[in-house]
Order: sequence, then C-alpha cells, then structure tokens
Amino acid sequence: MTIDLASLGWDAARVASVDPGCRPGRVTRVDRGVCTVLCADGPVRASLAGAVLARAAHDPANLPCAGDWVLVRNWPDQRVTAEAVLPRRTALIRRTAGRDSTGQVLAANLDAAAVVEPMHPAPDTGRIERLLALAFESGADPLVVLTKCDLAADPAAVGRQIAAVAPGVPVVPVSAQRGDGLARLRPLVAAGRTLALLGPSGAGKSTLVNALAGATVMTTQGIRGVDGKGRHTTTYRALIPIPGGGAVLDTPGIRAVGLLAAAAGLDRAFADVADLVAACRFADCGHAAEPGCAVTAALAAGELAPRRWESWRKLQREVAYETGRRDARVAAAERAQRRRRDRRATGRG
Repeated sequence: MTIDLASLGWDAARVASVDPGCRPGRVTRVDRGVCTVLCADGPVRASLAGAVLARAAHDPANLPCAGDWVLVRNWPDQRVTAEAVLPRRTALIRRTAGRDSTGQVLAANLDAAAVVEPMHPAPDTGRIERLLALAFESGADPLVVLTKCDLAADPAAVGRQIAAVAPGVPVVPVSAQRGDGLARLRPLVAAGRTLALLGPSGAGKSTLVNALAGATVMTTQGIRGVDGKGRHTTTYRALIPIPGGGAVLDTPGIRAVGLLAAAAGLDRAFADVADLVAACRFADCGHAAEPGCAVTAALAAGELAPRRWESWRKLQREVAYETGRRDARVAAAERAQRRRRDRRATGRG
C-alpha cells in the first residue's frame, strides 16, 4: 500500500528534520500511548519512544495527537516506535479539567477549524463564541458550519443570527442529507489541506465527514428523542483522509471547553467588542459609569447586545484566571529548578 504524504500536508520544508534512520508519517489516532500512523508505505502502529515520553512528562501537550507529524523507526525485533513529534504549524488546545493549568492538544497541523453547530433544535450562541475563540487561538482559519439546515424553518434567518456573533467569520449552512453547502467546504479538504470539526455530540460531525468522503467512514447515531440531545458517536479524535487528497479531523462531542491562554483568540472572536473597548476614553475604563465609555454607549444604542457583552466578560475573566494559574505554575517550576541547582552547587543535592 502506498500513501501520498503530500496529499496529507507533508511538505519539502520538513524533509531536513527527518532522521536518516526514521521515516515521517501522520498520526490518525492515539490509543493509550500507541499511535496509528500513515507512512508512505502504509499505516503502522507505533509505541512512544523514551524521548517522546520524557518530553511529555515535562508537559503533557508534547504527547502526539491526531494530525501530528511524527518520525517513525522500525527495529530488528519488529517493534515500531514514534521517535519524535515534529513542530506543529497550528494546534487546537483546551484547558484540562484537572486542578493544574496545563493544556490538552485536541488536534494539530490544521488549515481550517470549523465550529460545527446544529440548526435544530437551536444553535447555542455562547458555545459558538467559546469554540471560535479556541479556533482563532489555534492559528487555523476559523469558520462556523451550521448543520441540519433542512430541519430549520428559516435557515437564512438562523445564518444571519449566527453571523452577528461571528463577525468576519464564514458561516456555512449545511445539510449533509441533501448535500446543501458541501461545495463550500470541499476546497477546505483539497489535497494537502486539513479541516478540523469541533462541536457538541449530535451536531452531525460524523455525518459531515461521511458526506465529504463520499463513503461511510464514520458511524453515526441520531439525537435522543426525549430531549433532542446528541449521543456520543465518535469517542476518539481521528484524522480521515479524503479521496483525492486532503483530510478531515473529527473530534468527539465536547461537553465543555476551557480556554487556556487564549486572549488573542478571544479578541479576534469578539472583534466587535474589542474595538469598542479600545475606543473608550480611558484605558482602564470599567465600562460602568465612566465618561466616554464606548461600550455603555453601544449598549444604550442597541448596537451591542447585552448577552454578547456578558459572554465576553465571562470569557475574559476565565482567560485571565487561567493565565494567572499558568504563570504561577511556571514560576513555581522555575523556583524548584533554582533550588535543585543551588543544592548541586553546594554539594547538598
């Protein structure tokens, strides 16, 4: 079996980083420390080398994930190992649910990141805003894909509503059943390009993958009839090559996404609000009763929706808190390193 790595995004600039004893490949999924990797001579299952595990012990974000390019080595005893994770061009990173302030890499080396939200029963604008901040922060080109438009009474009106909370971002209504909107997405999975899908369970991500692939490559389930919520179909992140080139990266339905050091992504997702804040007379404006406050003026004139303003404030507080936790963790690690250095220098370590 031969695989065209260029169609999956491999470029000549990476060749210099390939160790002579290794060959490159792209990770399609990771299961308990074992990667499925697409190499030029076919797929392999590779365990993680000691150097990769050592880097991950320092920072779990260094673990390989779907979309990563890795260097694979074959050993005489038939073992196959992933020896290194090559630098990522882009990465979707969310805050972990634990008490620390580390991040989990959801997907890597993406060209476009689609926030997928169903039109039926109703889009969650707050979730779209949060996921757009994550998408902007990744470095990939963000867009919003509104699925199940065939079930909406007025899909055009819903599209306009979402465009208002996604300024400057393409909003694409799609019906995988009827094929509506797919033509706008196909250029995003052209040869060498990768499209990531990010959204809740039941949003139709796996159905969308099948429609783009032109075959059933992902299993699908309907939403629950009791409450209209989605069932978890995809339980792992998976990179799916598309016939003719390109790839789609499907992610499991996400119940909650914590933002980690995403200030720049948040400003881009809320560009309209950020512009108003920058236009206030005072740099430290509290946006309450201060004179010359562009935010309060826009709220009073109906130019800024109170819901969107409160959403921005909530996410700003979250990012500031997580940034503080991260800085504290880094400072503690540096203090511990200095203490170890001092002990060695005095012969006490």
